[in-house]
Formats: sequence, C-alpha cells, structure tokens
Amino acid sequence: MKRLVILVLAIPLMGAGDCNVDPVSTSGVTKASVQVQTGPDGMTIEQRNVSNRLRADNKPGSIKHLYVISPYSGDVIVYSTVRGKVTSGNKRLTPKALDISAVTPVIRGPGYEFHSAEMIGDDGTYGESGDYLFWWDAKGVYHQHYLTGGQIVHVSDQPLAVKAVIINMEQSHP
Repeated sequence: MKRLVILVLAIPLMGAGDCNVDPVSTSGVTKASVQVQTGPDGMTIEQRNVSNRLRADNKPGSIKHLYVISPYSGDVIVYSTVRGKVTSGNKRLTPKALDISAVTPVIRGPGYEFHSAEMIGDDGTYGESGDYLFWWDAKGVYHQHYLTGGQIVHVSDQPLAVKAVIINMEQSHP
C-alpha cells in the first residue's frame, strides 16, 4: 500500500518593513534611483502630460482627426473626424473579474456588493488597450476600426495636410 507524503515548507514572508532591499543582478549591479524634480503644481512632467491628456480627451464638444496611414506607401487609407476621443475596444465600465475576498468594493447596487482586484483607470474605465478602436465622428456616426496589417494610426486635435485620402469617412454619409 502506497502512502502519500505531503511535505510542507515554511517560507518566511517578508513584512512591509523588509521591502527596502534593492534588487541585485547576477553581475552585482544594483537598482539605480534618481530624484525627479516636480513643478510648482507638485507633478512631474509625465504626470502633467497624463493629466493634460485626460482633460483634453474629456473636453465636451472637442473634435479630433483620425488618420490610418499605410506604413508601406505612406498613403492615408482612412480619414475621419472624431467626436471626443478614440477608445480601445477592450475598455469596459465594469471589472472583468470579481473577487469576493477583496477588501475594496467596486460595484454596489440594491441588495448586492461586488469586489474586484482590478483597479479602475484614470479615465474611469477598466481594461487594457484592445485590437480595435471605436469612435463617433463629428456628425455622430459610429465607427469601429480593427488594427491589423501594419497600420499607423494617428489622432490629432488639428487636421493634417495630406496629399490624398483613399477612404474619407466624412464623405460617406450626409
């Protein structure tokens, strides 16, 4: 008769106070650190850029211009205005995974409460960038564009001067 032997190893877990150990590579190089200067608003340039992008992306009534450019010919394949902003296809208003053991409630409703380990993003949505973009143009028409085949997607708040556009979404509807 075979017996099952279970070996339990006690591995000490580092406490919060033990996290000050810098990583060291096999060659002996340690983690470098740098002091980053902040502006009078207390933000770094990177933080200010993200903050300004979020404000610009959510400015009511803003219009942007979307260009899909062939990396092979440089031709503008698709042009469209964008009302507001272009959004990635994997963005959601709710977390993908719920966890009943999490501490922070994410969604509450009448008679229920859900928890999630997934954090809400700066733009108020959940999810990573996806394989397609979607937007509404200046006339309110919905567009969805799948990113395949080596495209260059450019979005600007000002129109670009281009020689020609193969598909002009602005001329495809009244």
